[in-house]
Amino acid sequence: MSEAEDKKLDETEIAQQVSLKANDDDFKDAVEEDGDEGVEGTFEVTPEELAILRAGLATEYPDDYNYLSDAYILSVASKPYSKDPTKRRPLDYSQEKLKHLMTWRQEVGAADMEDLVKLANGPPSDPEAVENPEKFTKAKAIVNALNNSSMYWHGYTKDGRPILWIRTNRKPWYPDVDAEVNALILMADAGIRAMPEGVTDFICIAESSYPPPPNPTFLINVLKALVRGYPDRLKMLVSAPVSSVVQFIMGILLPLMPGRLASKILLMGMDESKEKLNDVLLNGEEDVPDFLGGTVSHDEMYPDEGKCPNRGQGNLKFDYFGMVERMAIFKKEYEDKAKEAN
Repeated sequence: MSEAEDKKLDETEIAQQVSLKANDDDFKDAVEEDGDEGVEGTFEVTPEELAILRAGLATEYPDDYNYLSDAYILSVASKPYSKDPTKRRPLDYSQEKLKHLMTWRQEVGAADMEDLVKLANGPPSDPEAVENPEKFTKAKAIVNALNNSSMYWHGYTKDGRPILWIRTNRKPWYPDVDAEVNALILMADAGIRAMPEGVTDFICIAESSYPPPPNPTFLINVLKALVRGYPDRLKMLVSAPVSSVVQFIMGILLPLMPGRLASKILLMGMDESKEKLNDVLLNGEEDVPDFLGGTVSHDEMYPDEGKCPNRGQGNLKFDYFGMVERMAIFKKEYEDKAKEAN
């Protein structure tokens, strides 16, 4: 069999596996929950209605309800009703959508992810690590998924959206799927906490010239997490330069994506992406990284794993807490520019 025939066979097998996993009831339920996110427009939500929604979340999710900002709750509640776009979503309907999101967070332990990073960064002799070895193993796995610096938050757009950068060439060929998805949940929450007031979504920029072979389980689990845990959080994903692997992956995933999600994904060549980044990034061309044709180096802050020092007494090498501190500085820079503009 020729190399081309081998590749075609591999691609067919991967596509079949993705299709099979997409027929999972849990995945189909997630897509159905997100099915009305493409309805455009906004309606007024009164302060009293906002208070009702927030009180309901506080009652059922007392440890995590502040995760959702007023701006995000309003963005959900103010949308047209999919069954009748001339009307606003019923308040009970919006409450249920928010509860579905918060229930998913409980199921996956989203609120505890950062504590797991702290646990993994401590000594193995820590009482919590000793008394709960299963939790410690999970913590170390998440940190291992972070250590290759394949994703990190760095900077903002001109309209205040935080930017998640993905370096696909650093992703493992044989991923620990659960750890990779948990690391993505950790990162998504860090970006949401870094949003300026009034901002409810983020953008993602992926350098995608040399991605690893597609892993069907990982692809479906990431898509499931995005639609169940982060509905309407992704404003735009720019993937550049386009490779044959990325084109193949998107050819499988785009038909599975609900609502407006597919339209938010832009596959671009290097020159086109650089022009797009000039328009989007807070400082324009000055913020374009060298791996996408610019001059800024991210590697000083987010180097390959082999060049990363250990951050504590555990196995954390990725500068997670430094990233959080830098995002606070970038956020102030954005807010100061916004004040000057007004």
